[in-house]
Amino acid sequence: MKYSFKERFRYYFENTISNGPLGVIRWLGIASLLAIIILGLVIIVFGIKADPEESAGLSFIEAAWKSLMATLDPGTMGGDEGWPFRIVRFCATIVGIFLISILIGIISSGIDEKIEALKKGRSKVLEKNHTLILGWSEKIYTVIEQIIEANSNQKKAAIVILAERDKVEMEDDIRGKINDYKTTKIIVRSGNPLIANETEIVSPDEARTIIILSPEKENADIFVIKTVMAFTNSKNRKKEAYNIIAEIKDEDNLEAAELAGNGEAVFIYTADLIARITAQTCRQSGLSVIYSDLLKFEGDELYFQEEPKLFGKTYKEAILSYDTSSIIGIHANDDSILINPPMDYVIQKGDSVIAISEDDDTVVINAPAKIDIKEHLFDSHYEAETKPEKTLILGWNANGLRIIHELEAYVSNGSEITILHNAPIDLSDLNLTKQKLKVEQGKITDRKTLTNIHPETFDHIILVSDKDIDTQESDAQTLISLLHLRNIGAQNQKNLSIVSEMRDLRNREIGLVTKADDFIIGDSIISLMLSQIGENRELKRVFDILFEADGSEIYLKPISKYIQIGEPLSFYNLVERAAQFNESAIGYRIMKHKDNPEKNFGIVVNPQKNKQIEFSQDDYLIVLSED
Repeated sequence: MKYSFKERFRYYFENTISNGPLGVIRWLGIASLLAIIILGLVIIVFGIKADPEESAGLSFIEAAWKSLMATLDPGTMGGDEGWPFRIVRFCATIVGIFLISILIGIISSGIDEKIEALKKGRSKVLEKNHTLILGWSEKIYTVIEQIIEANSNQKKAAIVILAERDKVEMEDDIRGKINDYKTTKIIVRSGNPLIANETEIVSPDEARTIIILSPEKENADIFVIKTVMAFTNSKNRKKEAYNIIAEIKDEDNLEAAELAGNGEAVFIYTADLIARITAQTCRQSGLSVIYSDLLKFEGDELYFQEEPKLFGKTYKEAILSYDTSSIIGIHANDDSILINPPMDYVIQKGDSVIAISEDDDTVVINAPAKIDIKEHLFDSHYEAETKPEKTLILGWNANGLRIIHELEAYVSNGSEITILHNAPIDLSDLNLTKQKLKVEQGKITDRKTLTNIHPETFDHIILVSDKDIDTQESDAQTLISLLHLRNIGAQNQKNLSIVSEMRDLRNREIGLVTKADDFIIGDSIISLMLSQIGENRELKRVFDILFEADGSEIYLKPISKYIQIGEPLSFYNLVERAAQFNESAIGYRIMKHKDNPEKNFGIVVNPQKNKQIEFSQDDYLIVLSED
């Protein structure tokens, strides 16, 4: 089929116009050139003179130039003489007005488009050794805060964020929550982390760590797994292994996630982690503060350090060799993690100590040559009392079954669990041997219902958030219930042991949380772990051991179990005494400060061991122990 010239020209014209501003400018240039040539030819053909008194007319070049000047600047025709020349110049001016107006409009539109493109965050990121965060959730603010703190000793650090949100909105949200970026630069880009072409703009191959946040929507794990695969299975991936940290919400997806990660990704199973921490913290007042201290970059953190001076020495000798660091275990040369190993374990070449310390360069052997051990204070008369425990669970969500299962590993035979929820609960999957289960139906926000259930008679109370309703409504229920519980406790002169869970961290301030027992767990713990493991992925294995019922965990035990009270002594004495029970002492709790947040609720982790301390009968020693 043959097409006419008109059809071909129109097709070519439409294609070039659709190419954007450059195509339009090209046609404007052609139109301007034709107008100038035509007007120049009119002057030559009709012999039009710029000055009627001149005997000779203008040359073609001169005529074209005059037309061009009139096209570009209408002011040049003010001194023209002779109506024929004025008419030609007027036509040139009209052409110029239209062409220049169109050109200005195109340039202005092009600039606006460029500004909009910059606002959308589509430009390439040229950072190296940065932390890359993919996705967006409420956890991102805590993650950013912790990474900023971790980067505070670096001169130039960067956090790059890629999420399916408007770039300007993300920047405004971050600035609204985080005031001080310190030495860290925050760069935000808008895009879909599942699309390889869009992740390329944030330079993932140059990133030191990639943190993938689980979105707040259904089937969130599918998003996480596909994002991981976009890196590990990419044809254009880098040769070196990625350092990917991600969260998984459903246990059924863990195996698929590990396959997708191909050894390059570490996954945090959030539901299991929250259940474990809830079960542990509800039974020990102050434990949640200890976990928070260890997971935050502010203050002391966990470090791995190889120390040749310890080769051939025992683990007990190692824990007594540090004055300003606390040893909790060994990263063995066979890559195994040993938390609170036997005191006679001999440290080999290639082993590293796992230490709580202010910084990696403070993990140094600095104990005094002679340590004053007051063995006469070791003869204590403490007898541990084992009795059944009563636990009250207020509210219910998918983590409830896991929390009860975790409690089963800690409590004594004959213990009881009472659940209060406003709807029937399916507990058919539970197989309990140590605990009796009772379910009450009612609202956790109703004062009469709470009073009738007598919360003051329970050893532990767990406030669980409702995941089936709006976040703010769920947190409001938790806050109201928490206020009633505190008041009931005050009326009965009972200091209730409460652990509460909130979904929005911003509601923590509304809750007026002034007691260690009221510590809010949930997304904040997950955010802290993502940040810590992002800096050192080996910490994942350490946390797995600490949060498991098997093996050594963190306990707060009465100080009277270890020493006689009434005489000041150094913490070295408590390290020595705890070692006799095959325990690693890492801190203490002064109970007279238990309600004082400025004193960290009395919790002191990794104290200077040579400093003299005087304890009271109510104080506790923080140890790593198997029971």
